[in-house]
Amino acid sequence: MNVYDSARMADVLAPLGYAQADGPEDADMVILNTCHIREKAAEKVYSELGRLRQIKEQRTEDNPEDSGPLLAVAGCVAQAEAAEMLARAPFLDIVLGPQTYHRLPEMIARAERAAKKGAGTKGRKGAGVLDTEFPDEAKFDHLPRARADAAVAGCTAFLTIQEGCDKFCTFCVVPYTRGVEFSRPGQAVLEECRALVEAGVREITLLGQNVNAYHGAAPNEGATGVAGTTWDLAELIAQLAEIDGLERVRYTTSHPRDMDLGLYAAHGNCEKLMPYLHLPAQSGSDRILAAMNRGYTAAEYQASVAQLRQVRPDIALSGDFIVGFPGESEADFEATMELVASVNYAQAYSFKYSPRPGTPAAMLEDQVPDDVRGERLQRLQALLDSQQQAFNQQMLGRRLRLLLDQPGRRPGQLVGRSPYMQAVHLDGPASMLGQMVEVEITDAHANSLAGQLIFGAQGPDLQPTAAMAPPENTIGMERII
Repeated sequence: MNVYDSARMADVLAPLGYAQADGPEDADMVILNTCHIREKAAEKVYSELGRLRQIKEQRTEDNPEDSGPLLAVAGCVAQAEAAEMLARAPFLDIVLGPQTYHRLPEMIARAERAAKKGAGTKGRKGAGVLDTEFPDEAKFDHLPRARADAAVAGCTAFLTIQEGCDKFCTFCVVPYTRGVEFSRPGQAVLEECRALVEAGVREITLLGQNVNAYHGAAPNEGATGVAGTTWDLAELIAQLAEIDGLERVRYTTSHPRDMDLGLYAAHGNCEKLMPYLHLPAQSGSDRILAAMNRGYTAAEYQASVAQLRQVRPDIALSGDFIVGFPGESEADFEATMELVASVNYAQAYSFKYSPRPGTPAAMLEDQVPDDVRGERLQRLQALLDSQQQAFNQQMLGRRLRLLLDQPGRRPGQLVGRSPYMQAVHLDGPASMLGQMVEVEITDAHANSLAGQLIFGAQGPDLQPTAAMAPPENTIGMERII
């Protein structure tokens, strides 16, 4: 979602004459778009700010008339720490939350006025612009139309359809940094998707903190909607699948409580919906799941997995796991290991519990010692890694259809994503970027596959598009005069 938000910030800034710069050294503005889900992610922000401060001060020393680049911190760290961040980094020009970036032009004008007053003053204090409100109006209503032609660097794209969370898991900051659940109207999503497809996008990943909680207003006219009705995620996917030129649809991140019969059916009957689903479990212990306020049991989670595999037997599942949640016993952890063994994940993300300020879990007394958390994490990751390697090994000799979406690390190498979200490396001309191709898998590694093109299997209708650059969460903006 930060990648998507970063692109939309670029859209907002384009009318002011800003375009993406190659790096922060010569940029007029640098925005750090941040995540607050774990402590390590938040601390990285301050480390990066220290480096940017040096650039800012060096520019002023070289030219007293130059106040250096405007420095802004956006996203969830900004939302969570707000005024504290300005106190800790008084050289910051702007701190803005994830619901206010449509107001960036106003913030920049205020920051530039303050910068002119303080030009040449090292470490000035009290000039930073702070905007971390939750506006009554949805930011999407005030954003310019996505500049798909400029923002899309390749054949895949993210598309935010839902934000916020009403679940209030006891370990999570999302309800406090992103606000309550909000779903974009179906018509707005369709229009943005069509614009992306017209710009060359062939695969869309629908985004939301709880993306399968999506309930957006249906269009008021025509066969696709009736006034006052809503679309759930399954209906939205069905409508997107009708868009000519869109080859693939994915969505993330889902919540087990929001899986429903319509969504299970979509995985079984929608060819464009890829056979891969990220379904976070967090724990396999019912006691810990209750303490986390997850709203389901391990058996209910496994029942969802069974329903998915009934309609789509080859579906690849990934998940999230938190090890060492307050009060977690060895028996609780073993229950997690049993769940993982039962589900058999294609890939998964696992972390030691990280207390987040202001969350209920951070105030619990029965915190698990760090060395215990670390030892358990190693055991869990060993099991998850073995499952991922086994899943990749199963692909040897199979023919898979890929979307070639970026160049590889060496000349003549291309990278595509399999339907199961694996990176597949192969040799081929750059002109094939953006094409759907068929490959035979010749080698399987821990985190990727290698394949060989099967020529003649691509089809005459497939045309190359521009290569996709790796996404960045740091935007350097250079004003074009």
